[in-house]
Amino acid sequence: MSFTSYTSPSPSQPSPPSPPSAGRREWTALAVLLLPCLLVSMDVSVLYFAVPFLTAELEPSSVQQLWILDVYGFVLAGLLITMGALGDRIGRRKLLLSGALLFGLASGVAAYGQSAEMLIAARALLGIGGATLMPSTLALIRNLFHDAKQRGRAVALWSSAVMGGIAVGPVLSGALLEHFWWGSVFLINAPAMVLLLVCGPLLLPEFKNPAAGRFDLPGALLSLLAMLPTVYGVKEIARDGLALRPVLVLAAGLLAAAAFVYRQRTARHPMLDLELFRHRGFSVSVLMNLLATFAVVGCAVFFTQYLQTVRGMSPMEAALWNLLPTLAVGGMAPTSAVLAQRMDRAYVIALGFVIAAGGFVWLSWLEPGSALWFVLVASSVYASGLVMVMSLGNELAIGLAPPERAGSASALLESGTELGGALGMAILGSIGSAVYRADMTDALPAGLPAAVADAARETLAGAAAVAAELPGRAGEALLTEARSAFTDGLQSAVLVAAGVMACAAVLAVRLLRGLGRAGAEGEAVAVGAAGAAGAPEAGAGVAGVPVAGQGAAGVPRAGAGC
Repeated sequence: MSFTSYTSPSPSQPSPPSPPSAGRREWTALAVLLLPCLLVSMDVSVLYFAVPFLTAELEPSSVQQLWILDVYGFVLAGLLITMGALGDRIGRRKLLLSGALLFGLASGVAAYGQSAEMLIAARALLGIGGATLMPSTLALIRNLFHDAKQRGRAVALWSSAVMGGIAVGPVLSGALLEHFWWGSVFLINAPAMVLLLVCGPLLLPEFKNPAAGRFDLPGALLSLLAMLPTVYGVKEIARDGLALRPVLVLAAGLLAAAAFVYRQRTARHPMLDLELFRHRGFSVSVLMNLLATFAVVGCAVFFTQYLQTVRGMSPMEAALWNLLPTLAVGGMAPTSAVLAQRMDRAYVIALGFVIAAGGFVWLSWLEPGSALWFVLVASSVYASGLVMVMSLGNELAIGLAPPERAGSASALLESGTELGGALGMAILGSIGSAVYRADMTDALPAGLPAAVADAARETLAGAAAVAAELPGRAGEALLTEARSAFTDGLQSAVLVAAGVMACAAVLAVRLLRGLGRAGAEGEAVAVGAAGAAGAPEAGAGVAGVPVAGQGAAGVPRAGAGC
């Protein structure tokens, strides 16, 4: 597989044929594809409010409770690359529909779980289903939309659905829990999966790589051994600080990642075509996505606590206010796609990073008593910028990937996103926690038992619990100091995020400049060896079989709030 640059034809050369435009059928298929995107991303956050209810009924241990929350994300991250490669081989629609069936069944098992172990197993199955759905949806967009301008708008909508699901999850969870039992937060998946299973075969094309070769089972195992320990180690370091076990687990994951890369370089039929990374547009897009998610997830940890513990909001109230930035920036992804058709997308991506940096700098002036509008507007500003970055990064990478490798390319993008989120929690979370602990060391009243002082020094929630036990003004004074220390930590974290965003803006201009406007002639495109040899293009069918939804009839991943 190799990449070549396509340049405008000379007057003596015939112009290449224009790619077919998507019609009503393709846009309707996109609407169907957005359903699993919304639900898979929503399942990351939908359990936040349900934990007290399921804890009271199932009585999980502290370790089991952590696994109930985390196993979904761990399995999802660990299997993305494997499922992306599998979809390239067996067919993306087949993998998508199989994942939808598994996701729906696992949702039912989770909703009616009778024990902590049963719920953990169901969440793991949901992670497997989610890993089949996410890369398949983005890969099918590559096969549905051949025109670069239309594909840019479609990917922008996909990005909005992914980020919107993360923000909507807690709100929907809180609303359901006010009227139904905790398992209802899982049953909302079932109707959407049924709709996908019914409409998918009618609207979605089937596509696979006819020259993919045998599935690389050792490579699949190595990718799992690389992603799972890496994400787990980073999250554990973020939660508990540097300790021997998470550091060793992280080191093991990095060693497995090195072995995975070596396997892909030497295997006869590798899972991933590492030639993808030879094109700077693809590799830089993965990096841009990682940096954007680093900032989004790393800072979101602070704002949930700020709204609830500093401002004293209930979880449901905080979730509703948290939704406003998402609604406010919902149109930024399509807007960035339009801008990228009129100017070099490197500058649009850099603009997104600059806007995000401005929002983070704004938030560095946040105080415990700041007006609510101050928080919401600043959150909308940085979310707007990051939505621009992520939608254009996804569109560029998918557009550059050969159609037969779209599944693997999508999985790499999603893996970078998962890793960026884990790094954001680890690095920005550690910075905020370090500042909080330093401030609280001098603020604690004398005479507190060591265990009580440690609890107040460790987290804002711990300080609030200690303050509630202290008499009168002593408790109020401690809580005031803790809120101020927490806000100081938040300010430090967002300033670091702003610096990372500023550096990312410079990198975007230096590394992406010259790739051209989205959909413009002269843009670099990916040409696979199979394609150069005359293999069928997306939509032309595989092995001579026409692909559903592709013909001449012409019929027809939001802002992430804080």
